[in-house]
Amino acid sequence: MRVLVTGVAGQLGHDVMNELSRRGHEGIGTDLAPEYAGVMDGSPVTEMQYISLDITDSAAVNETICSLAPDAVIHCAAWTAVDLAEDDDKRDKVYAVNVDGTKNIALAAEKCGAKMLYLSTDYVFDGQGETPWDPDFKGYQPLNVYGQTKLEGEKAVSGTLEKYFIVRIAWVFGRNGKNFIKTMLTVGKNHDELRVVNDQIGTPTYTYDLASLLVDMIQTQKYGYYHATNAELPGQEGGCDADGTKTGYISWYDFSKEIFRQAAALGHSEYDEEHLKLIPVTTQEYGLSKAMRPYNSRLDKSKLEREGFSMLPDWKDALSRYLREIGF
Repeated sequence: MRVLVTGVAGQLGHDVMNELSRRGHEGIGTDLAPEYAGVMDGSPVTEMQYISLDITDSAAVNETICSLAPDAVIHCAAWTAVDLAEDDDKRDKVYAVNVDGTKNIALAAEKCGAKMLYLSTDYVFDGQGETPWDPDFKGYQPLNVYGQTKLEGEKAVSGTLEKYFIVRIAWVFGRNGKNFIKTMLTVGKNHDELRVVNDQIGTPTYTYDLASLLVDMIQTQKYGYYHATNAELPGQEGGCDADGTKTGYISWYDFSKEIFRQAAALGHSEYDEEHLKLIPVTTQEYGLSKAMRPYNSRLDKSKLEREGFSMLPDWKDALSRYLREIGF
């Protein structure tokens, strides 16, 4: 297959390109920079075909996609700075990227007959309750500008194409770029006490694992809405496994505890319980955020299995492999 991937300077685009290469597909990456600007880690993405493209430029998008005639487009590019999106002077840009840019890609994909896979987010829902969100639930109530623009991006895709996948993800981490794990490892090294939110609940998504699923998807015609994160640890909701790691869905506090537990087990004693204390706090107690955040980021992933796709490995295993990948 020939596959165009947007946002290759980001975490997911980087791993999708490498997964395409592993399977012998032709991956073509795009982003804003004149040249590939992701991590220069020697992986295939650093040498694969790259095209500078502003997705908000409808003429450029149409010309690029139609000239390449890809079999599929995996649209990873997005404005993802949730708090900055709330600033009055940023909103037009957020809408231009997440809504207009997505619409431009959808129109061009439809014109050349390509499948489109669009990455979205649990932020399209209201973030309330404790029930995992079903991918086909249509009771959208975004809490913030970011969520609203991603929802409108979804509608641009579903309203333009018949051959589309909309995949919602949450709590993303990967080798290329910033993420929660890297942030916690950095701040944890320089503090003996950290406050971490304990009332926002979900599961993380490792882009390496997700990339494999996305390439699986575009090789099929099983179109529609899906949810994909790494799996919850087996066991009763709110229980613990042998290492004391919480089973079922987790909070950012639970995630942080496991990040530091694994880091300490790898020989970094500065992260053990004697050197670093974690304090669970509520979202309200933590403060700081300009954008409203969802309390309930639980995503029901059972549709993946029903449609014959492989579920992603559990998040604890993903974290372990990620720490090795970044050479920690």
